[in-house]
Amino acid sequence: MQSPQIETLGPLERRISLSVQLPAIEAEVAGRLRQIARTARMDGFRKGKIPMSVIGKQYGGEVRQEVIGRSLEEAFTSSVTQLGLRVAGFPRIEPAGQGAADGVLEFYAVFDVFPDIAIGDLSGIEVSQPVIEVGDAEVDRTLDILAKQRTVWKTVDRAAQQGDRVRADFAGTIDGQAFPGGEGKDMWVELGAGRTLKDFETGFIGMLAGEAKTIDVAFPEDYHGKDVAGKTAQFALSLQEVTEAVVPAIDTVFASALGIADGDVAQLRAEISGNLQREVKQRARARVKEQVMNALLETTQLALPKSMVQAEVNSMMEQMRQDLQARGMKSDDASLPVQLMEKQAERRVALGLILSDIAQKQQITAGQEQVRDMIEAQAQSYEDPQEFINWYRSSPEKMQEIRSMAMEENVVDWLLAQVKVTESPTTFEALMGRN
Repeated sequence: MQSPQIETLGPLERRISLSVQLPAIEAEVAGRLRQIARTARMDGFRKGKIPMSVIGKQYGGEVRQEVIGRSLEEAFTSSVTQLGLRVAGFPRIEPAGQGAADGVLEFYAVFDVFPDIAIGDLSGIEVSQPVIEVGDAEVDRTLDILAKQRTVWKTVDRAAQQGDRVRADFAGTIDGQAFPGGEGKDMWVELGAGRTLKDFETGFIGMLAGEAKTIDVAFPEDYHGKDVAGKTAQFALSLQEVTEAVVPAIDTVFASALGIADGDVAQLRAEISGNLQREVKQRARARVKEQVMNALLETTQLALPKSMVQAEVNSMMEQMRQDLQARGMKSDDASLPVQLMEKQAERRVALGLILSDIAQKQQITAGQEQVRDMIEAQAQSYEDPQEFINWYRSSPEKMQEIRSMAMEENVVDWLLAQVKVTESPTTFEALMGRN
């Protein structure tokens, strides 16, 4: 057998010639059409009695494309196996000529190969490991947030003050003229929340329900509404109702509302502490992992298979379309941040290739117990952990995904043994990215 010829089109792009024998194609097409004729149904003909000319006209083109496609796939697989090539992504098949010569159909297969990867020297890399302890103060802050999220508003018979929520009508004018968005009826405004202009919110302070007054409100120069930016408006306010915030006490009723059956506040605090510790661990690990990934990209130079990058871009675009549709929004390709996606896709492909290479060379795998532990850890954040575990185990795709995650974590552990890790005490707020 003649060895297939290969052309180098770029750092990773290759091209080989493929050919299929036309008589063999036609013979297989004829056989496939005879099989179809035995079972095909068509108006005006009895089953099995449709003329072959009609069958050929109806199905011939599709069958011929399928047969040629399968033959080319077999020829491509045979060629790259002979050449010992590791193909990245899928080949692009192109016609090599205008037609068949001597009963042969000629094609080109253009494809990428995997790059050679040489990990750089990691011994000089320093990685900062966040260190934090979750104590009573962090639990107290979390309980405070949970309580405020369950705030109820109670109508009061007094003047409005900072922190209240008021119901009011308002109408704004500039130089005596109304402007778009300057009028509202029965609108709720939380004083001091900063959701509207400061002058507007403070204008209600000191007013009683049933009172009315006019205030000046200055719009900043950079205000999003160009028609009113930098101008001063007069707002006629009419206050209808004043309400104050009632934050629930941290007691048995509160604990019961958060799923603690017997209302034990101590148990609630223990569960919150456990959740915070898991979140802290995950955040700290993510910080370390990001540093390691950046170090890998900085120390490892490699060419990226264009087909893999484009496939990743396509996947990211499809995911964004689905996310936008789930939110009731429409999108087209022109509105998607393709350039940003390309950068992210290149990073993902590069890291995937590097991590896979390390796993192969260092014989790093993921054990069944580790996979089980990772699933159970994820399940702890769900109301019914066992239901989540059963759902995960029933999906081959999800199980493969978790195995890949486990192996990636093992690769990260191997990398951490190659770099210098220094502990860096930090605060809970800083780790969580909160002000």
